[in-house]
Amino acid sequence: MEKVEVGEVFTIGEANDEGQEVEVLAVLTIEGTDYAAVGFVEDVREETNEDIDIFFLKVDEEGDLSAIESDEEFTKVSYAFEEILADKE
Repeated sequence: MEKVEVGEVFTIGEANDEGQEVEVLAVLTIEGTDYAAVGFVEDVREETNEDIDIFFLKVDEEGDLSAIESDEEFTKVSYAFEEILADKE
C-alpha cells in the first residue's frame, strides 16, 4: 500500500476541469484505513492558520485520494483529525 506523506501536494478535481492543488496537512489511520487532512496550497502557503479550509479524504490502496462516502465515516474521521490538529496549535 502506498503511503501519503505530510507536505505532499496533489491536484484534485474533475479530469476535464482545472484541478486544485492541495497539500497534505496530516495523515491518520483509523480502523485500518488511511485518511488525509488537506488544505488548498495557496491557503497553506499564506501561513495564516485561521482561514484554511481543511478537507478529509480517504487514501486508497494506490495512494490516491478519494472522497469519503458516508456521513458516519466522515464524522468519525473529522473528530479524530480535530483532536490531532488541536494538539498542534
